[in-house]
Amino acid sequence: MASPTSTGHLVALGARFALFAALVTVFSLFALLAPSFLTAGNLQSLLVNNFTLLAIVAVAMTFAVASGGIDLSVGAAIDFASFAFVSLVLAGQPVWLGLIAGLGAGAAVGLFNAVLISGIGLSPFLATLGTLFVGRSIQQLLTNGGNPVYLPQTGIPESFRSLGHGAFLGVPLSLLVALIVAALAGLLLSQTRFGRVVIAAGIQADVVRYSGLPLRLYLAGAYMLVGLIAAVAGLILTSTVTVYIPNSGNAFLLNAIGAAFIGTTIHPHGRPNIVGTVLGVLLLATVSNGLLLSGLNFYWQQVGTGALIFLVLALSFATRKTQRG
Repeated sequence: MASPTSTGHLVALGARFALFAALVTVFSLFALLAPSFLTAGNLQSLLVNNFTLLAIVAVAMTFAVASGGIDLSVGAAIDFASFAFVSLVLAGQPVWLGLIAGLGAGAAVGLFNAVLISGIGLSPFLATLGTLFVGRSIQQLLTNGGNPVYLPQTGIPESFRSLGHGAFLGVPLSLLVALIVAALAGLLLSQTRFGRVVIAAGIQADVVRYSGLPLRLYLAGAYMLVGLIAAVAGLILTSTVTVYIPNSGNAFLLNAIGAAFIGTTIHPHGRPNIVGTVLGVLLLATVSNGLLLSGLNFYWQQVGTGALIFLVLALSFATRKTQRG
């Protein structure tokens, strides 16, 4: 008969490995249901089309979740980065200036949230929800009701176009950028004072506040970082489709939140972490790609994705609750 200690250890392992089990399960399932799923071409498509941009946005979201909040306005940061870049290029400005403006626009969205949250004291949910609505309305006004703004067919350096379509040593550049962003974000969140304070704020904000640390500045930095990272996704998206489409960034919001929370399941204490978030994105990307190959329409794909998020989180939380009991 197993001892309570060994049983608790097995339960803890079950909680932490629920995500890995889900990944193995969905890969095996789609390999059986869709013969083309494991082909090199499809796996590359999965990583480039389903994984890359969502991974960057979800990594950004992880900082908000780690701080004990959430950012519903990441789509606005993506969109304003795209709009700033396209507008400057169309005005005849150099691409490098457009890139800087795009990153600055995303950071500005984060700064606006920081003022609302750290300055005024609004809850992250209400503050970023307001930014979401304001950003949506501004984009409608700037584009005469939501008309796309296209990049010119000539005059754009090939180096920028290659960001969305090129490769380096056989690795798509967009995927490479996503991996670099994830690696740097992981180091920042887990290996620096900034990251440790942000995580501590998400656990016990009062303890951080009473310790004398400038909690508001750290939270403001976290939300500015969310906007900056999301802007990277906006610029890659612009390079890929060569057009700014108003409010298109909101398509990443719910899956980014889902991936960030799924990622907490691999942490021994259920905390947000970059490795878990990336694995969560891989799970969602695999499900989306596999359901498409299986012939299910878009709406059933959303049902499948939502059900999977629920099952992984429910399994992990249930096993952790059993362990605590």
